[in-house]
Amino acid sequence: MFEELTISKFHKKLSEGTISCSQLVDWYLKRIENFDKGKKGLNSIITINSKARSEALEKDKEFASTTSDIPPLFGVPILVKDQALTAGIRTTFGSIAFKDYVPDTDAEVVRKLREAGAIILGKTAMCDFAAGWFSSSSMTGHTSNAYNHLRDSGGSSAGSGAAVAANFCLVAVGEDTGGSIRIPASFNNCYGFRLTTGLISRSGFSPLVHFQDTPGPMARNVDDLTRLLNVMVGYDPNDSFTSINAARLAHTDYIKESLKEENKAWRIGILENAFGPNENTESAEVNRVTWAAIERMAEEGVEIKKGLVIENIDHWISKTSVYTKVSPSDISEFLKKLPNSPAHDFSEIYTKKLFHPENDLFDEISGAPEEPENDVEFLQRILNQDEFRREVLKVFQESNVDFIVCPTVRVLPPTHKELAESRYTCLTFPTNTVVASQAGLPAISIPAGFSRDGLPIGIDIIGRPLSEAYLLRFTRHVEKFLNARKKPSLTHKDV
Repeated sequence: MFEELTISKFHKKLSEGTISCSQLVDWYLKRIENFDKGKKGLNSIITINSKARSEALEKDKEFASTTSDIPPLFGVPILVKDQALTAGIRTTFGSIAFKDYVPDTDAEVVRKLREAGAIILGKTAMCDFAAGWFSSSSMTGHTSNAYNHLRDSGGSSAGSGAAVAANFCLVAVGEDTGGSIRIPASFNNCYGFRLTTGLISRSGFSPLVHFQDTPGPMARNVDDLTRLLNVMVGYDPNDSFTSINAARLAHTDYIKESLKEENKAWRIGILENAFGPNENTESAEVNRVTWAAIERMAEEGVEIKKGLVIENIDHWISKTSVYTKVSPSDISEFLKKLPNSPAHDFSEIYTKKLFHPENDLFDEISGAPEEPENDVEFLQRILNQDEFRREVLKVFQESNVDFIVCPTVRVLPPTHKELAESRYTCLTFPTNTVVASQAGLPAISIPAGFSRDGLPIGIDIIGRPLSEAYLLRFTRHVEKFLNARKKPSLTHKDV
C-alpha cells in the first residue's frame, strides 16, 4: 500500500487528506510484524517505540489544527541505529550487556529529528558497539539481507540498511566509521551517505574511532536522503568536531544545492585497483555490474577517466587503520560518562564475553593501549592518515575529475554460513569504504544493479573535502537514468 513512499509524496497525501500519520505508522508496524520476525524474518529491528502510535495520533491532531507550514520531517516514521541514545526507548549498542538499558536523554541527532517533526519508530540492529562489517550482534544475532535471507545485511548499520530496503520506515539513521553506512546500503540496494566528519554531531552515539565516526542518512532515493541530511547537519557545542560547520558556505541548504543543474559535463575517475580480481567469481559479478553502470553514465554524457590508481592502496589501508589502537579506549571513555551504565569499560564487556562470538574485531582490539596518545605506532598511523589524504587528493588533482568511483565492496554479500566459518575477518574484508573513511573524505554508496542471482551491488562515489552538496547533485543526476533501485520480494511469516 505504501511501498516505496517518499517524504514529499507522504506530505502531499497528508495535505490532500488521503493519508494520516497514524495510518502510515500502523502500516509500518504491521509490515515489521509480518516480515521482520520469525525464521525467515530480516531481524532488523531491536526495539519498537511503544509510543510511536500515540505520537502519530498527536501529529494528526496537530496537523488538523495548523495553519502554517509543517516542519521538514513532520510525521515521518524514522528508524534509528541502536548506537544512538533515545530518551525513553531502549538503547543497547548491539550488546547483550545493555538489554535493559533505557536512557533519559536523546543523542543530538535524535533531538534534531524530533524537533523537525519526525516520529522515532524504533531502533535498528547493529553488531556489538559497531565493531565490524557484518550484522553479528550479541543482542540480536544476525540481520538478513532484504534480498536473500541466507545472506548478511552488512554492518555495522545492518538493521537500518535492511529496514530501509524492506520498507519498514520512510528513512533511517546509520553511522559510518569505516563503511558502516555504505556497506549495508550496497548490500541492500539503497543510498547511504558518509559525510565529512563533524558536519553531523556524534553526541550521544557510542564511539568506535572518535575522529572517523559520523552518523548519516540512509534512504531509498536521493531526495529523501537529502531531506534527512538537511535536518541532521549542524554545530553542536558538545561535539568540538562540529566546528567544521563554519566551513559550510552560508549554512548550505542541501536540498536547494542538490537541485541545481551543472552547465558542464560531469567527470568521474575509475579507481581500477579497487576492483577485485575477475578470477574470483563474486568479484567478477561485482565488476560486471559496476562497469555496466559506468557505461550507462557514459551514454548519458558523463566523462569517464579510466585507469586511476592509488599507489600501494592495500598498504595505505593497512597503515591508516587505527581500530586496534584507539577503539577500546574510546568505548571505555563513553561508558564511564554514560549515566547508569550497566558496564563501565571495554575490558568488562570483553572479559565477560558479552559480545557475539563471530565479532572477531573485539579480539583484535582487546590488546589496545590504555592511553593511545602515548603509543608511537598510533601516532604514526594518525600521521599516515594525513599523508593518505594527500595521496588521494593528488589523484583528484592530476586526473582532473569531480569524483572517484569504485565498487562499494569488492565481493557479494556473504552468507551467514560463510561468516560462521570465518571466511572473512573484519580487518581483511575487501571493502573499499575504508578509502574515504581513512582519508577523511565524504562518500556516498548508490545502487548500481544486481548480480545474476539477484544480489544488490553498490558503487562508492568519493568526493573532495566538504563536497557533500556536489556529491548529492551528481547522485541525483545519475539516479534518474540508472534506475537501479528495486524493492525486494519479502515472504510473509505465515506463508
